[in-house]
Amino acid sequence: MKSHERVPVPVKRLEGNDDLPLPSYATEGAAGMDVVSSEERILNPGDRAAVATGLAVAIPEGYEIQIRPRSGLALKHGITVPNTPGTIDSDYRGELKVILINHGLEPYKIRRGDRIAQAVLSPVVRASWLEVHELDETARGEGGFGSTGFGAAEVEPIRKG
Repeated sequence: MKSHERVPVPVKRLEGNDDLPLPSYATEGAAGMDVVSSEERILNPGDRAAVATGLAVAIPEGYEIQIRPRSGLALKHGITVPNTPGTIDSDYRGELKVILINHGLEPYKIRRGDRIAQAVLSPVVRASWLEVHELDETARGEGGFGSTGFGAAEVEPIRKG
């Protein structure tokens, strides 16, 4: 099933950013739109920063924008989005900023106009809690933290020292 439905998302270029491209899909099959930096800065190893994009958006009700890392930045330089995916709610009207962290070994220079992340428009389903006294049984039960892996046993705590 192919879906090429386009959902209009109002976007405002903030003052001084008319020269920057709007987020865009690099290919027809791309799920995420490339988002660029509107500022220059250096991210030293271990540093994290909220990097400005020079844009504000009005996401339609019932949607969110998820901010995701760019795989090339992560692989080549250790630059990623620590709260992946970052969520931009439909009622937020401030500047879109991308939290980046440098897990690499070298300082990384972000230049104005560099592609720093991907934005994915996603529908939101809201939950309503139904409180019960018991939950239904499943084969997995309460097993978690690797309990479904091959030869999974009880998880051992990590010991330091």
